[in-house]
Amino acid sequence: MSGDNDIQALALAVIQTEMQAVARLAERIDEAFVRACHLLLDCKGRVVVTGMGKSGHIAGKIAATLASTGTPGFFVHPGEASHGDLGMITRQDVVLALSNSGETGEILTILPIIKRLGVPLVAMTGNADSTLARMASVHLDVSVEQEACPLGLAPTASTTVALVMGDALAVSLLETRGFTRDDFALSHPGGSLGKRLLLRVEDMMHRGDEVPVVADDVLVSRALLEMTEKKLGMTAVVDADRKVVGVFTDGDLRRMLEKNLDVHITQVAQVMSRPGTVIDAGMLAAEAMRIMETKKINALLVVDHERVLQGALNTHDLLRAGIV
Repeated sequence: MSGDNDIQALALAVIQTEMQAVARLAERIDEAFVRACHLLLDCKGRVVVTGMGKSGHIAGKIAATLASTGTPGFFVHPGEASHGDLGMITRQDVVLALSNSGETGEILTILPIIKRLGVPLVAMTGNADSTLARMASVHLDVSVEQEACPLGLAPTASTTVALVMGDALAVSLLETRGFTRDDFALSHPGGSLGKRLLLRVEDMMHRGDEVPVVADDVLVSRALLEMTEKKLGMTAVVDADRKVVGVFTDGDLRRMLEKNLDVHITQVAQVMSRPGTVIDAGMLAAEAMRIMETKKINALLVVDHERVLQGALNTHDLLRAGIV
């Protein structure tokens, strides 16, 4: 049991060390950070992020975060850069270089070319006196007092701090640009996230003859035939101007039968749900799902601003589209 306690203590020590290292970043959100943000905001090309080893993995993640939050960017491996990939960097770009020591050979090798191109250089290092820091247009201090690794060898706290600084840059740029949820969705069209942010009711609703609809003066028997044919578990009830005045559902039918009402002599307007839950075609599909879940209903009618019937959808449509 003491062995298990030791394992827990070691894990907690790692977390504590990294928490303290990240906390100390707050004092470094200074004028240099603001200058770095302005360089990235003013960039007419792409933000080229580079780093070697573990810093390279962090650089790749930062590049991906920038790209998905409104700051076009990509990762270039510094080792490959000196063998042809430097051609990916243009005079319109900004380079963001990560190196804890600030003396990474592969990065220092390409610095003269970056300087010759006149490309602004933002450096994130743990050593303000390093070659990379001194040659940078802006230096961001991501130094740590100690690594979480007890040997002081494996990059742990230092890579965490670099990652957090990268996130701080990306989110600051996102907010400053006025980047919206819709903008974010355009970068994430695949998967449930993109579907939640992009798909609207009009993209999936039933239209025309697919929509179950009856007049408000018909008998329930006629409404049942319409529900059976269209298979959405309900039917819209409209007036002479095709404005929705109610909805007749399976639940309304059950309540009607409990009262021993005859479907052949009862008008649907007497037993329908009024006024019926309706939505706009421009609403996000995810919001339509939330309404269904909140109201515990399985279908919704789609109307215009005058409640004229436009379409319908149910939970099966949303589930097929991946809105879950």
